[in-house]
Amino acid sequence: MPTNFTVVPVEDTPISNPDYDEEINKEENKEETCTAAGPNSGDETPRETSSLISTDHDDSIYGKNMALYEDEMDSTPMVSSLLNKLANYTNITQGALEHEEAESEDGIQRVTVNGPQMGTFIGVFLPCMQNILGVILFLRLTWIVGTAGIMEALAIVFMCCSCTMLTAISMSAIATNGVVPAGGSYYMISRALGPEFGGAVGLCVYLGTTFAGSMYILGTMEIFLTYIMPNAAVFEAESREPTGMQNNMRIYGTCCLVIMTLVVFVGVKYVNKMALVFLSCVMLSIMAIYAGVIQSAIKPPNSQHRVCLLGNRTLQNSRFDKCEKTELINNVTTPTQLWKLFCTGGIENATCDEYFTHNNLTEIQAVRGLLSGVISDNMWGHYGQYRDIVSPERASDKSDESHYVLHDVTTFFTLLVGIYFPSVTGIMAGSNRSGDLRDPQRSIPTGTIMAIATTSIIYLSCVVLFGACIEGVVLRDKYGESVNGTLAVATLAWPSSWVIVIGSFFSCCGAGLQSLTGAPRILQAIARDGIMPFLQVFGHSKSNGEPTWALLLTAAICEIGILIGSLDHVAPILSMFFLMCYLFVNLACAVQTLLRTPNWRPRFKFYHWSLSFLGMSLSLSLMFVSSWYYAFVVILFSGCIYKYIEYRGAEKEWGDGIRGLSLNAAQYALIKLEEAPPHTKNWRPQLLVLLKLDSDLGVKHPCLLSFTSQLKAGKGLTIVCSVLEGTYMAREADAKLSEKNIKAAMAKEKTKGFCHVVVSSNQRDGFSHLIQSAGLGGMKHNSVLMAWPANWKQAESSLSWKNFIETIRETTAAHQALLVAKNIDKFPTNQDRLDEGTIDVWWIVHDGGLLMLLPFLLRQHKVWRRCKMRIFTVAQMDDNSIQMKKDLQMFLYHLRLDAKVEVVEMHAGDISAFTYEKTLVMEQRSQMLKQMQLSKTEREREIQSISDESRNSIRRKPCGEKPTQSNKFQVPTIILDEEAQLIHDRNTKSHATLNDKATPTSDRVHMTWTKEKLISERNRHREAHMTVRDIFNMKPDQTNVRRMHTAVKLNEVVVKKSKGAKLVLLNMPGPPKNKGGDENYMEFLEVLTEGLERVLLVRGSSREVITIYS
Repeated sequence: MPTNFTVVPVEDTPISNPDYDEEINKEENKEETCTAAGPNSGDETPRETSSLISTDHDDSIYGKNMALYEDEMDSTPMVSSLLNKLANYTNITQGALEHEEAESEDGIQRVTVNGPQMGTFIGVFLPCMQNILGVILFLRLTWIVGTAGIMEALAIVFMCCSCTMLTAISMSAIATNGVVPAGGSYYMISRALGPEFGGAVGLCVYLGTTFAGSMYILGTMEIFLTYIMPNAAVFEAESREPTGMQNNMRIYGTCCLVIMTLVVFVGVKYVNKMALVFLSCVMLSIMAIYAGVIQSAIKPPNSQHRVCLLGNRTLQNSRFDKCEKTELINNVTTPTQLWKLFCTGGIENATCDEYFTHNNLTEIQAVRGLLSGVISDNMWGHYGQYRDIVSPERASDKSDESHYVLHDVTTFFTLLVGIYFPSVTGIMAGSNRSGDLRDPQRSIPTGTIMAIATTSIIYLSCVVLFGACIEGVVLRDKYGESVNGTLAVATLAWPSSWVIVIGSFFSCCGAGLQSLTGAPRILQAIARDGIMPFLQVFGHSKSNGEPTWALLLTAAICEIGILIGSLDHVAPILSMFFLMCYLFVNLACAVQTLLRTPNWRPRFKFYHWSLSFLGMSLSLSLMFVSSWYYAFVVILFSGCIYKYIEYRGAEKEWGDGIRGLSLNAAQYALIKLEEAPPHTKNWRPQLLVLLKLDSDLGVKHPCLLSFTSQLKAGKGLTIVCSVLEGTYMAREADAKLSEKNIKAAMAKEKTKGFCHVVVSSNQRDGFSHLIQSAGLGGMKHNSVLMAWPANWKQAESSLSWKNFIETIRETTAAHQALLVAKNIDKFPTNQDRLDEGTIDVWWIVHDGGLLMLLPFLLRQHKVWRRCKMRIFTVAQMDDNSIQMKKDLQMFLYHLRLDAKVEVVEMHAGDISAFTYEKTLVMEQRSQMLKQMQLSKTEREREIQSISDESRNSIRRKPCGEKPTQSNKFQVPTIILDEEAQLIHDRNTKSHATLNDKATPTSDRVHMTWTKEKLISERNRHREAHMTVRDIFNMKPDQTNVRRMHTAVKLNEVVVKKSKGAKLVLLNMPGPPKNKGGDENYMEFLEVLTEGLERVLLVRGSSREVITIYS
């Protein structure tokens, strides 16, 4: 039923209650004391004595030049402060001991940091060369050429080198997309594809590196037992019988592993120091090979290495000294050692092998020379079965005789691919050292690709030169039995075969030590990431930084590879693990490229998603070509690790590409996205565009939609909204028509997104609801785009600019970014093409980096593509502008943004009389407008505002009840019956059709106000009763003077530097906390942007939206 209101205004007259007077006086005195705390506050405002006004306000450490932003300095620091922190940042190196954490006695972790020193050649090129060139080149490449032939060997080398080159291109793109602090390939894949893929591939990299150590140790032992000290064998191995040879490899390999593990455990720094020695051995060996080729071309072949053939069968010449059946000694024909191998008895009554009797012996040169024409014989493959005799012919015989050179394994093309592929691994050596490089973003791509190109040329040339110089049976002789136990490639060396034998031995030793050094650190990096709990124990290290437990596990797994006992059987295993790693490196690059996330800005530009997919397909194909059953095992292993991490619930969020991909997926992805907020690297502006409609329900500012499409380019979320006033039942048709018109405008301006029109009682509430509830699940907007309220000074109603300011406050409260386009109708359309100009960014405070990201996104569109980016920042008196410029340039370099940097110095000068007068006129105008608007309608609005704000404290009382004393006190009442009834009728108007018009009752509603509310109402009424004479005698508030000074001075600088810019981006200061200064806030923004054609005011969400990391 209707109720009469008793409206309680605040009067300036004293109140009869003495207790009440005392409390009010105390509150007013307290307020005046707080206000007078500053030297220039209250009535103590200094008079103007000259044309320059001197102020001594020291409330902000940034001085009066930045007073417009001083309320938000805690959450949005000045750019100079941000750059100072970035200048003190030092990348952590990844040496063996330098970056390990050590705990002091008080438990505080300290990190020893050494500055990066290495360049491209020392830091990337040479380590990659050392890791790529190694055991396969010296021990198996000649055998692969002789077995597969030159053409098929070239195909094998080309396929494997193409795989690594494509992977290196993808790796270079990932490695140059920000700083890669640690972890090498594991870090890149895990941060690009997420913890699930990262954990699976990280273990593949670790196991591949560990089995590589096994392969290098087996290669070392093969060189030692076969070519250096064959008499050291424990088990007899007749004709390379597999069991005896493997047992020798197992025994000596285990001893070698123990020694290497102890070396790594005790002094890994010596391993790093010896790396150059090991690399020198490799390079000297290769130079010896090329020298031998040249020598064979210009000089007749050396007769030192000759091969003895019985018919077409190759003989082991370690058992005889002459390739003859008989020899003449003192005119007497006597049998040779070779005769005794095949015959029994004397010459007259000898019983000989039938094949020996019917075939003659032939002795040929092992190295025929580059110009001998042997290349035609070695052009095509000579595959053989197990225990087949090595012969010059394609068809060969089987034999169990130990006198012939036999095939120890059935050979075929795919087997050779699996054995050869480990020779091209090691391309990650440069990226693993990214922290030790002076400029990793340039060194990693250049050094890695140069190393792969160089080694590819070496391998391809060696295939051709081996086939052109060495006899085919020697090439197919895996262990050099036909040349008296000499390494096949060593027969070509100059000046001596021992150069290659000794060089390859030390090369394999060094590679094995490097594997035992690197593998435990990969495992330690995985364990410290915490994505697999069962590996946590391996994340610990001893006092000197060595990962002890990880080293022990590495040695145990390496022992498994050694117990296999055959280099040919271990090589395909590590090939699988490395191929799986390369597959995911290519996948990571392809996903990031196709997603086109704003953070994907590699400095290495020579990549494409198609190359990444080709590399991924080639890696997968080589896995199944090499060994299909090993490929299935590795894929199953990786799948189990992936599901385990997913089941355990990966708690890491690294802004990976899979997370970015899920942003564009459907319901499943939306549910997944709600589990964690988007990472900084996946952040892009998801826009809520607030449109205004004209009287015909058409789009008032279509250029706002054009700017939206230029900023988004169809990527991410765009929600275009508008609000109609009224009720939905009454304006349903208008809402549908409005939505249709907006969709038509969006199609015309090529804006991809969603449209939504809501009907609300007023625009302020409608926009508030949209800001709170627009979007679905993880696909919610994080930025609001709106147009500046044009002609807000001339508008009859103040609702336009009041709604604008309330929208700013609501976006700030919702932690959303705000973009305000001023002079939006002057912005270019999608059909325009701006000539060469600039996009100027005025970076005053750092509120998340949105100012840096927006020009980059705009320049992706063809409208702004020709524009250059300039960044201006402001230096104060105490700032070093030269150092600020250097720091900002370095910061932009790490951000991969190309922009011209300029630091503008704003000295703390005195406030001019112009600024003082402008502030005074602003405040006088505000007061006069308040006086002029005190009409009856305005008074009704004031009463309605009072009743709304006090509704929670309303309590009903009988008319005769006497007010009681409490912490809230009763205000003496003056009943304004006419105005109160008018407001009541308005509030109940919507129910007039449901209820009969009731007569007022005698019930009164008493408003219980707090003391603070009473004081504010008293001050408001005092201002309302100010006379015109009081207005013209008033003095401006010093806070407003300082803020106006900031706006004027900053505007002068911006107009001077950016008058001709195509677009100016500027930090938008926050609205005042006291709503009484809203109109002054609009005036400040107007002064700040005066004289600029196109302005985009940007207010960040106080979260980082751009990062230097990959």
